[in-house]
Amino acid sequence: MKQLWLFLIAAAALPTLAFAQKAASPFAGRWDITVSTPQAVYPDWLEVVEKDGVLQCRYQPRVASVVPIPDAKIEGSHLILALPPASDKGPVTKWDLTVDGDKLTGVMKHGGTEAGKLKGARAPQLKHDAPREWTAPEPLFNGKDLTGWELANPGINHWVAKDNELVNEAKGANIKTTRKFDDFKLHIEFNCPDEGNSGVYLRGRYEVQVEYEKPGTNDEFHSMGAVYSMLAPAVQLPKKPGQWESYDITLIGRWVTVVRDGVKTIDNQEIAGFTGGALDAHEGEPGPLFLQGDHTGGMKYRNITISLPKR
Repeated sequence: MKQLWLFLIAAAALPTLAFAQKAASPFAGRWDITVSTPQAVYPDWLEVVEKDGVLQCRYQPRVASVVPIPDAKIEGSHLILALPPASDKGPVTKWDLTVDGDKLTGVMKHGGTEAGKLKGARAPQLKHDAPREWTAPEPLFNGKDLTGWELANPGINHWVAKDNELVNEAKGANIKTTRKFDDFKLHIEFNCPDEGNSGVYLRGRYEVQVEYEKPGTNDEFHSMGAVYSMLAPAVQLPKKPGQWESYDITLIGRWVTVVRDGVKTIDNQEIAGFTGGALDAHEGEPGPLFLQGDHTGGMKYRNITISLPKR
């Protein structure tokens, strides 16, 4: 009888315990979002973390750095975000989002005016097993011409092949490979002039920074060898403007290792989401190698090779 009484008490407590365990917000997680406006279609990225019942959000706009969103709230079944303004001109931009399982939909508004549509999906985890073997390195640049490369954005092309070097003679278009890649090992040598700024985009989505801008311009998350605004290099090496240097980059899923001039500066770290300037929001798909040419001219690249998982 005593055992039955204890069982009934425990059973009666179960609904209370279940009620006390508040379900996590359906918006929690990382989201790959495509923004469609009358002028353009472009990728944005959103991360929502629920801590002590409070939503903490950050997002990656079309360009520049990932930033926190201090003004985020739930209104009924909607997540309302007031995005950090790009300038002090004009009304604040707001996102109004709803969620259905692993899909987001919503609208972007400037003031009370709808400015675009939002469509998103949960970012894939991309937990790939490390390959047992890799193929022999193969060249992506033949040193003679731009075979295998194409423009990655509208603009005036200043990329030329010269003396076995891929040179961006002036600020203009970005350039990408016609081939797309999933996991890989990349070797690339670069020569960045003083006050130069470029970047090596992995799968066209994750920028490894190349820059020698004026001292004080960039913090460690935007310095040479950083995964732009996402991962800072653990080791800072001496600057070598106008000299040849190298990256050896291994990307498996969303985990990256960067070796700069033989020194490991990022060791198998997770990239939370794509960086500013990404070509698209489809993280689960292969993408090209993409070199930034729209910041400054004078960048040179050479000896660009890739190794792929051996099947």
